Amino acid sequence: MDITYWCPTDSSLKKEHIYGEKWLRFSYENLLGKIGLWAMVRRAWFSKWYGNRMSAAKSREKVKPFIKKYGLDESEFLNPAESYRTFNDFFYRKLRPEARPIDKDEHSVVFPADGRHFVIPDLSKIKQVYAKGQSFDLPALFGSSELAKPYANGSMIISRLCPVDYHRFHFPLSGKIGDSTLLNGTLLSVSPIALRKRFSIFWENKRYLSFLENHTIGNVAQFLIGATCVGSVHLTTKKDSLVLKGQEYGYFSFGGSCVMTIFPPNTITFTKYISEWSENGIETYGRMGEKVGDLISI
Repeated sequence: MDITYWCPTDSSLKKEHIYGEKWLRFSYENLLGKIGLWAMVRRAWFSKWYGNRMSAAKSREKVKPFIKKYGLDESEFLNPAESYRTFNDFFYRKLRPEARPIDKDEHSVVFPADGRHFVIPDLSKIKQVYAKGQSFDLPALFGSSELAKPYANGSMIISRLCPVDYHRFHFPLSGKIGDSTLLNGTLLSVSPIALRKRFSIFWENKRYLSFLENHTIGNVAQFLIGATCVGSVHLTTKKDSLVLKGQEYGYFSFGGSCVMTIFPPNTITFTKYISEWSENGIETYGRMGEKVGDLISI
């Protein structure tokens, strides 16, 4: 079954070209693949092994074919493609500032990363997320019922990054960033194939939790979720720093990954088109810095 997402640039539904689709479908839809998934792929050592391959000098040979196959725009790169020493260097590349302008409206909230996004206006009234019939366990995600409680009726943005995306993540609004807490777990894929089978991946996977204190709406929770072949999350902003909307927070090493942003209740109104597509179980493509909604003062 094709995976589609809404592309607002040309107002059309597009088929997602899933990196490693055959392997993913075998792992999540075939009995033998599921056995292999449990025994090997979900383990940290597998991602570390594959990550090391992408950091080896020989992996540099993959850069140009990857750019060509997925049609990446080299004019956005801060450095030329020839300058990357390994595939991982290329994978978490920086972009020119003008390639990702930040929405200037002081009340706006922006996408924290490039990718396919899904919004949930009220976590207590989830109708559909990727597939019907899957419940959301907020205390499990936070690793604490006490930490999760203030967000029980909150709003969420799920930003799913594919291997072809820009893999640095940023702050969706301004504030003061707190410490980052590691919640250990497995490293299952966050591809749409995997999530339609098992939404609980989000609270089973290795993830980092931090809180961004905004003077208008209070503490916004941000989860940085690893995935298969993404055992490493690298933070480039220190705790207790005052940060601006769109400022870089860090980057992921090779693979698909995810950023989840959770707002306190009644503090954000999402843009109409992304809310409507999300209500129908369809993600919307968006780039870091583009507007996803507006703050509501509390």
